Amino acid sequence: MTEPHQFKTIIEPFRIHSVEEIAVTDQGQRQTALERVHYNLFGLHADEVTIDLLTDSGTGAMSSRQWAGMMLGDESYAGSRSFYKFRDAVTELTGMPEVIPTHQGRAAERILFTETLAAGDVVPNNTHFDTTRANVEYQGAQALDIVIEEGHDPASRHPFKGDMDLAQLEHILTAESSRVPLVMVTVTNNSGGGQPVSMANLRAVSEMCHQHAVPFFLDACRFAENAWFIKMRESGYADRTPLEISQEMFSLADGCTFSAKKDGLANIGGFLAMRDASVADRCRNLLILTEGFPTYGGLAGYDLEAIAQGLHEVVDEHYLRYRIRSTAYLAEKINGAGIPTVQPTGGHAVYIDAKQLLPHIPPARFPAQALAVEIYRTGGVRGVEIGSVMFGKVGGDGDEIPALMELVRLAIPRRTYTQSHIDYVAEVLIEVASRADEIPGYRIVRQAPWLRHFTAAFEPI
Repeated sequence: MTEPHQFKTIIEPFRIHSVEEIAVTDQGQRQTALERVHYNLFGLHADEVTIDLLTDSGTGAMSSRQWAGMMLGDESYAGSRSFYKFRDAVTELTGMPEVIPTHQGRAAERILFTETLAAGDVVPNNTHFDTTRANVEYQGAQALDIVIEEGHDPASRHPFKGDMDLAQLEHILTAESSRVPLVMVTVTNNSGGGQPVSMANLRAVSEMCHQHAVPFFLDACRFAENAWFIKMRESGYADRTPLEISQEMFSLADGCTFSAKKDGLANIGGFLAMRDASVADRCRNLLILTEGFPTYGGLAGYDLEAIAQGLHEVVDEHYLRYRIRSTAYLAEKINGAGIPTVQPTGGHAVYIDAKQLLPHIPPARFPAQALAVEIYRTGGVRGVEIGSVMFGKVGGDGDEIPALMELVRLAIPRRTYTQSHIDYVAEVLIEVASRADEIPGYRIVRQAPWLRHFTAAFEPI
């Protein structure tokens, strides 16, 4: 029997069962909205946004099986059968016996770091994301980013730019092991352009941590996308399934934090999982204080059902092939028009290099924020700044200390937008880029001490 013809078009491996109206606004309406929210895109009403690429977190479409499972949700306060279905799905995936549900990933981070960190500690990571960094620093510890050098170069085409710098890690563990309560690796590396981490790097980090008796944790929000990149790019994994690769990744770790709003394919939820029962007991005590009883952890039973089903669906090869290809499609369209993006394209988002596109705007005037605002003003497309607003700091003299990269992230919600939506986004971006030299910089006029990008007020210069 001959093999079936391999068509070029990778179709969505689903069909649309219900639709949701989206807003179509004009530029005048969008300018009024920008002035009202002081040019902070987080302040916009959702019905003022036409295509919302602010985040892929909790914004995807759930499947018919997930919605059906929600009807089976057991809302018992303690011992819910939905929890045991959720726990078994997590344990099958991670191999970790201690499973603690939380209302989302940042709650898992807060509980873990509250129980394991002390002031003066150091937590190495390839690159901490915003809530992870804030939860580390809230405990008085240092969030240390040690991604490989290629991870700082948007143009580098290294296949695993999320890898941790092993030489730096060895130095830290040798010189400062008493100050390192755990090591964490983020898969995929969101702040660095959604770049994957190789299995070889994860294995080396795991071995190094265990040699120094330091626990190794994964920030596993996008584990399935990372597994797909390993399958596609790393020698020896082409014939392995995404589930098998994911299970191998988790087998190298002592624990993980997880936002089910990403590769859980759910609208809310998360978990903290680990192998150490004594640490888990302490974490459950804090969970009860702030989240809820250990068999619901701040979630409804129907949420636990949706996550359990989502963890099975996310490792489907047809879904992952479509997911990664649809993101690359947007990057290819705008790269063809000369718009610079982080290379190679990550799994969940396209990251525009605002520093290169807007060289006339210095980091202290926030080029990525300026670009994100102009993209929304032009076409109603909402992205998010990943640059000196999110990751810069204010020095002791009051001057801004810029981030290493100035990126605008366009995160693609899972199973939500069609090809025509993405074509529209590309048109908007190409229009904005055609007059890049006219875009002004911004200054911050009000900011919070933590996670300032969520609520800061700006004004154009």
